[in-house]
Amino acid sequence: MMRLSLFFLCCLYSLIGTSLQAANDSGLRRTEVIYGRKFGTALTLDVLQPSKTNGIGVIWVISGGFYSDHNGINPAYCKALLDEGYTVFAVVHGSQPRFTVLEIAEDMHRAVRWIRHHAADYSVRPDRLGITGSSAGGHLSLTLGTQGRDGDPKAQDPVDRESSRVQAVACFFPPTDFENWGAPGDTQVGVGKVGRQFYGAFGSRSDTLESRLEYGRLISPIHFVSKDMAATLIVHGEADGLVPIYQAEIFEKKARESGATFKLIRLPGKDHGWPGMEKDLIQFADWFNTHLK
Repeated sequence: MMRLSLFFLCCLYSLIGTSLQAANDSGLRRTEVIYGRKFGTALTLDVLQPSKTNGIGVIWVISGGFYSDHNGINPAYCKALLDEGYTVFAVVHGSQPRFTVLEIAEDMHRAVRWIRHHAADYSVRPDRLGITGSSAGGHLSLTLGTQGRDGDPKAQDPVDRESSRVQAVACFFPPTDFENWGAPGDTQVGVGKVGRQFYGAFGSRSDTLESRLEYGRLISPIHFVSKDMAATLIVHGEADGLVPIYQAEIFEKKARESGATFKLIRLPGKDHGWPGMEKDLIQFADWFNTHLK
């Protein structure tokens, strides 16, 4: 149970804000801005904007175990990004078990499209967007980095005419291949120590071995790696007992083979989250400085 709680909470740093308040020293926070609706429920994000912006936006995926909660938005956590002038869009998505991984990914596509459509409102460039997250949030970041899509020019909603592509990814310990978790053939879709805990995130597709393997492929970013994917940085603890570093290693191998821009930073002795993680965001800021500016 402690392991399950850590997976849920590793990237959910609690701090509830008011509708407009300080994000860092003198910046602003706009809370619960609606970027879409799902079955009558609003999908929201917070905008954290420093007083001196660099004109570039970074999307922060608020997710642990494919569960998302507005209370997980803590501006202090992303101080390293705010200090560099990045406008941070903290996105809350629909949660499992009500929604599956594929349905949650669609929320993130929608969020990127909305941010791009409203880029001018927040003084950020629509052609320079980064994305970050931890664990499930890292997985969703990789999903956007490898599978961002063009908009539909015929869509009635102008937001849906926008692209959901991002230009850079920096994330912590993301799942990359649900079919080969800690070793080849170690599936974690509906079974295994991870799959059983998050059965709801996989839905009915997890009922048979054939459907598990099919769904595992659909939700695994490793199968969508290409030379043209977003420049990607992964920071992963070598002692991670939940999402093994094997997940980062096989993604690195595929990225290298594809000629993609990729970097893996291994942290000896670190598990699935550690005290002071926010300090490691300095490396994320450096990555975004290189690939977005």
